[in-house]
Amino acid sequence: MGSESGMIESDPLPLVMTAYLVMAVVMGGLWVVQRRIQNAAVGDVGWCAGLIGSVLWYATQAPVNTERIFLTIMLVTLYAGRLGHYILYDRVIGKEEDARYKRLRKKWGASEQVNMFAYFQVQAFAVAAFSLPFLVVLWNPRLPSSLVEMLGLLIWGIAVAGEAKADRQLAHFRADPRNQGRVLREGLWKYSRHPNYFFEWLHWCSYVVMTLGASGWIYTWVGPIGMWIALAYVTGIPRTEEQARSSRYEEYKAYQATTNEFFPWFPRSRSEASSRS
Repeated sequence: MGSESGMIESDPLPLVMTAYLVMAVVMGGLWVVQRRIQNAAVGDVGWCAGLIGSVLWYATQAPVNTERIFLTIMLVTLYAGRLGHYILYDRVIGKEEDARYKRLRKKWGASEQVNMFAYFQVQAFAVAAFSLPFLVVLWNPRLPSSLVEMLGLLIWGIAVAGEAKADRQLAHFRADPRNQGRVLREGLWKYSRHPNYFFEWLHWCSYVVMTLGASGWIYTWVGPIGMWIALAYVTGIPRTEEQARSSRYEEYKAYQATTNEFFPWFPRSRSEASSRS
């Protein structure tokens, strides 16, 4: 990310390296915390808080107008603040560790804490990587009023609101003891098996649109590409589906047959599902 029309003379990328080094230390501390409380979701909360902290620090170094600083702070605070608050109260405070992390601990066996430390350090790297789209938004010298930026903000609003709604629906479903062992197939979950993941990914796409034509635009692709890899192949869908199949096999198998995995669409009938199999 270099200067554009001479308006930005400093290179912001060294800030990212500093953010990574600080987060490596922070995540090391959170690794110690998870050893004591036996709940690795504290690292996910740390990721959200670290993203906010990194971008706030970037904002103090940005040679741009106040409007853009305010916009960037608003975007990261509303997105990561909401997500971190949800994870903290849904999966950490007063809660048992998520079954996906329990399965990982069991799989890792004697190497559990070594692998968990490595996982927390990957989280530190992820904070630095996923701060790049915000950095491009922040370092854009234009006033935040262009058509593409308005379109990007519209996508951002739909995505963040959609993810929040999906999370609320899931939390409400899990809170009802009558739903123990059942599969949520209502609301947004009627159209996708993972609507929360879909809207999370869509949120990162919004920065690609928002900063179209800006200096360093290529860095915004870290968001949708990185999140797609994480959700589709690493920590998201594979672990969630493995856990769902192990605990609710028959009902979840029927859910898989009629409902899209990721992109929301109208569910298929049983007969349509049978003809495809």
